Amino acid sequence: MEAIKVFCPATIANVSCGFDVLGLALDAVGDKMVIRKTAEKGIKITKLTGQDLPMETHQNVAGVAGLALLAESEYDGGFEIEIYKNIKAGSGIGSSAASSTGAVWAMNQLLDKPFSNLELVKFAMEGERLASGVAHADNVAPAIFGGFTLVRSYTPLDIVRINSPSQLFATVIHPQIEIKTSDSRKILKTTISLEDGIKQWGNLGGLIAGLYTEDYELIGRSLEDFIVEPIRSILIPGFDKVKSESLLAGALGCGISGSGPSIFALSKGEANAKKVAEAMRNVYQKIGIDYDIHVSKINTEGIKIIK
Repeated sequence: MEAIKVFCPATIANVSCGFDVLGLALDAVGDKMVIRKTAEKGIKITKLTGQDLPMETHQNVAGVAGLALLAESEYDGGFEIEIYKNIKAGSGIGSSAASSTGAVWAMNQLLDKPFSNLELVKFAMEGERLASGVAHADNVAPAIFGGFTLVRSYTPLDIVRINSPSQLFATVIHPQIEIKTSDSRKILKTTISLEDGIKQWGNLGGLIAGLYTEDYELIGRSLEDFIVEPIRSILIPGFDKVKSESLLAGALGCGISGSGPSIFALSKGEANAKKVAEAMRNVYQKIGIDYDIHVSKINTEGIKIIK
């Protein structure tokens, strides 16, 4: 192949109790990218629609991630990239991760897959470093591996793919305000109490156990964040009301998607997920802030080739 078109899914990072280590891929929303080989070395971004983002290679996350791949590749040519953004920057559902992963995944396909998924995550993390100042993997890992992923370790990098229950659906509301990941990280505490740590570790273990056993009640009990949510939720208008109304509507659990401002809920079954969407919608109509809502099954495939 000389060119490829791919769908790059939105992602939910942290999933309440797994700050910087847990994430999942969505099926209903994502970017599209076209990547083609060129004889000229390096990477050029030739088209970018949907967002006002830099097209200069070293200032764009797709360009930086792609350069990281090229630096480790034996390929003597280069690539051109077209980016069609549907995930808004600063939304909290992995806009930078979609561009970073889409670029390296598609390049790997065009080069006959010399790199493993784990290596692709490392390259894509360089795009995240540019976007947020931290090379985190909780968005890029599920985008590449699909489904739920756990970053067991960053040094060395170790990614574990987690079971995705078939009846699990996500509802995401994205208030039309921007919270930059780099800014939202600055307000976090650098230390936590042992008491909070114990509660958080218990929830993370419980969530992973619930995903493997498809115990939806255990999943719901485990979707609780004692460390990050109490701080970041202050930046999100109506967060507490959205959470309480989502739970009343039947959600298993509800929390902040990534660094926000998007709020996610997980539900058993699409019908319940749609009821949760309606509850979220009712809250934000009263607040008077524009919003987008997505109801999605879990994307177990990750990035995929499209026509």
